[in-house]
Amino acid sequence: MKIPVFVLTSLLLVPALAAQEEHASGPLTVEGGLMFWTIVVFVVLLAVLKKFAWPAILGAVEAREKALAEQLAAAERDRAEAAKLLEEHRKLVSDAKAQSHGMVLEARQLAEKERAVAMEKTKQEQEELLARARREIAAERDRAVADLRREAVDLSLAAASKLVGQRLDNEADRKIVLDYLATLDGGR
Repeated sequence: MKIPVFVLTSLLLVPALAAQEEHASGPLTVEGGLMFWTIVVFVVLLAVLKKFAWPAILGAVEAREKALAEQLAAAERDRAEAAKLLEEHRKLVSDAKAQSHGMVLEARQLAEKERAVAMEKTKQEQEELLARARREIAAERDRAVADLRREAVDLSLAAASKLVGQRLDNEADRKIVLDYLATLDGGR
């Protein structure tokens, strides 16, 4: 084992200090014997600590350094994984927004198409109702005109039979009046 320089220096100073010891005494005086034993105890303590405590302390420090390095590496891996998950999350959110936007646009287009189809169907139904009403009105008008003609024929026949004084043949009378009315309609 290598003895440190300060220990050797201290051992050489012990006899010199012993001589001074006889001359002075007090709290600040250096006593050689006390100094010698202090250095010996220090060196023995240093040797014991170096042999037994120092390897354990170094092992604990190295284990602590290794654990810290592993924790830093794990933290870096976790940070990288968190960044990756964050990026995936952002991408998923972006995709979801785009998809929902597309769905909204598609729904709007579908609603517009449905509205246009409903409007067209309503318009067609209105036109059909209008055409049917016109046909019914025309049919009613034709019936009313036919009824008026019949009434006019009947009234004309009744008036003519009173004028003539006799009752004419019903069918022949009708034909004469209808022919006359047809000439009136054709003259207009």
